[in-house]
Amino acid sequence: MAIGLTTPEAQARLGRVGPNAMPDTSSHPWRRALDKFWAPVPWMLEAAVVLELGLGKFAEATVIAFLVLFNAVVGLVQEGRAQHTLAALKSRLALTATARRDGVWVELPAVDLVPGDVVKLSLGGVVPADMRLLSGEVLLDQSMLTGESVPIEAGAGRQAFAGALVQRGEAEAEVTQTGTRTEFGRTAELVRTAHVASSQQIVVVRLVRNLVIFAFCVIVGLAIYAVALHLSVATIVPLVLTAMLGAIPVALPATFTVAAALGAKALAALGVLLTRLSAADEAGTMDVLCVDKTGTLTQNALTVAQVVPLHDLDAAQVLALAALASSDGGQDKVDAAIRAAASAKPAAGTPQLVSFMPFDPATKMSAATVTGTGDAALRVAKGAYSVVSVLAPPDPRAAAAASALEDQGYRVLAVAAGPASALRLAGLVALSDPPRADSASLIAQLTALGVRTVMVTGDAPQTAQIVAHAIGMQGAVCMPGSIPADVRPDAYAVFAGVLPEQKFALVKAFQSGGVTVGMCGDGANDAPALRQAQIGIAVSTATDVAKSAAGMVLTEPGLAGIVAAVREGRTIFQRIQVYTINAVAKKIANVFLLMAGLIMTGHVILTPLLMVIIMIAGDFLAMSLTTDNVCPTAVPNAWRAGRLTIAGGILGVSLLAYCCSIVAVGHYARHLPMPELQTLSFLTLVFGGQACIYAIRGRPHAWSVRPSLWLVCCSILDVTIAASLAIFGLAMAPLPPLLVGETLGAACAFLLLLDLIRGQAFPRLGIA
Repeated sequence: MAIGLTTPEAQARLGRVGPNAMPDTSSHPWRRALDKFWAPVPWMLEAAVVLELGLGKFAEATVIAFLVLFNAVVGLVQEGRAQHTLAALKSRLALTATARRDGVWVELPAVDLVPGDVVKLSLGGVVPADMRLLSGEVLLDQSMLTGESVPIEAGAGRQAFAGALVQRGEAEAEVTQTGTRTEFGRTAELVRTAHVASSQQIVVVRLVRNLVIFAFCVIVGLAIYAVALHLSVATIVPLVLTAMLGAIPVALPATFTVAAALGAKALAALGVLLTRLSAADEAGTMDVLCVDKTGTLTQNALTVAQVVPLHDLDAAQVLALAALASSDGGQDKVDAAIRAAASAKPAAGTPQLVSFMPFDPATKMSAATVTGTGDAALRVAKGAYSVVSVLAPPDPRAAAAASALEDQGYRVLAVAAGPASALRLAGLVALSDPPRADSASLIAQLTALGVRTVMVTGDAPQTAQIVAHAIGMQGAVCMPGSIPADVRPDAYAVFAGVLPEQKFALVKAFQSGGVTVGMCGDGANDAPALRQAQIGIAVSTATDVAKSAAGMVLTEPGLAGIVAAVREGRTIFQRIQVYTINAVAKKIANVFLLMAGLIMTGHVILTPLLMVIIMIAGDFLAMSLTTDNVCPTAVPNAWRAGRLTIAGGILGVSLLAYCCSIVAVGHYARHLPMPELQTLSFLTLVFGGQACIYAIRGRPHAWSVRPSLWLVCCSILDVTIAASLAIFGLAMAPLPPLLVGETLGAACAFLLLLDLIRGQAFPRLGIA
């Protein structure tokens, strides 16, 4: 018997290695909150607030400040998911442990365990640290860490991991690692450090960067040209402020959030709950889905897959004998599966149970005494084939069948029956964790949508391959070992024998190749990969750890929600893409029109007030695009900020040409005074902006897809507001109704021309 540690030895080791717990590394809430206001997009919005305050526009400044605050709150909620995950992980660790200190067994807090402690493991307990078994036999459920669907028999010399559940037996074990050095601790650390910027965040930052560079160059040019014209400082300052205001995509971050929120509402009705709003859009860009096997593709419930009867018995009789040697109730999944199969296929003339002997770790089998024909007492034994087969005469047929079943990845049990001194093999029972009924359909639908699916499991290669073939996943199997750093999603269909850190590494390896990765799982062993993936998906039966790490949770049984999320994500992507291109085009036209007007007239043709009205009415009413009817693509989408900027630039230059043409007519042909010309410039930007929206949104033409009611209503409202302000001279000089109508008619003609331009440019840029 191991004597364990003395109290002084344990205290000394505790001082060296630290407590057996996960450290609290969360930053202060105020620090996290302030960080949300220190990034490129908040900088632009904060600059807009300063500009508005400088212009004395306190109401507009308040609106933009609200957007800054709203985006910060959303970011804090998303970041808080990691803290919830760590809390859930910590809750799975044992709170107390029975250890041998100073030669006696004592119960102490699990946080006080140190390497070298001797601990007793008992039925129903949780393994409090990584340890090596010294004596005894236990049945350990380590599925939450390793992903193995079947509990393992562990005896002397076997390793047990922190967080595992003792389902049967008793053993003594020596602690080998504690705290963050355990397998469980490393999993928690991976969850804490896992992070990947969403493609939405990346594209917003890049677009804002491109617009800032563009606006800076144009504004400098404007200022230099204004100075060359000898304009006064009182004129140059509003000109520069107007240009800066016109270049800021104020509503862009909010539009991303609104589109995702609407998608989240639609998905909730389909049984998909989003824990991170960005996951809705990310689902539309997903290229590969990594799927855990146990509990995700499979039911995580052992069932009898095959029965091989021997010696003139049939399958029902073999199952009946096996059920007699199985416990009724309890936590043993094997016995429960056999009893369920026997109940579904009852046999005639089943012997009567006299006594039952539960599984004995020493003999590695369970047994029963029954009464057969003539009331003779018979013995039934059930256990692993290697154990039960030695109790009966050799049977070449049984040996060949057992070997074949094991090669297929099944767990094989042998059943022997007969007089206690003359047992003979009655048959073999093969157990498996069957696939979910909808797994094959999920794989087929995702393949049709252009998403590759790979299985990532801690189970053995043979077992994983059986499930993969059953659900239509074809391809090579990556054997247990290190994951290649340059691995590609199309290299393997199955990754077997994978530990939590290897799942995490696999997701990062795929991402390093430019792939948008989804991860679907149900256990704590999946949490790091769920957190690292752009789209982490937890199934309805997942642990709290997995659900808190994931970006979306399936609230209904089955996997249909994944396909729904992909389709909804592609719809959201199309809506946001249209808004983004439209925003870039408008910002380019806004700033360049100031330059063109200055060159044509020598005066500022847009005032700060007019630009604020354009921004408030145009940018925010255009958010109705988040409700628009669109046609999602048949393949995964991809955010390409460079191509979107080019597309926006092409349409922006086209919009600029339209606006310049109208302004030129008003200046050179109609000889409008400068106040009226400023109103006309305002109208051209509003009407031309609406034409731009409808030219971009349709595929292949503007009229191919019916617009949503919200979009039509907001467009009518935008045009009505602009026309009313111009006709009645509110906040601007009045224009004749006929001129306003002519400008609107010109915008309709411009829409047809812009539709042709978009039809030629977008396919060449690869914009679907």
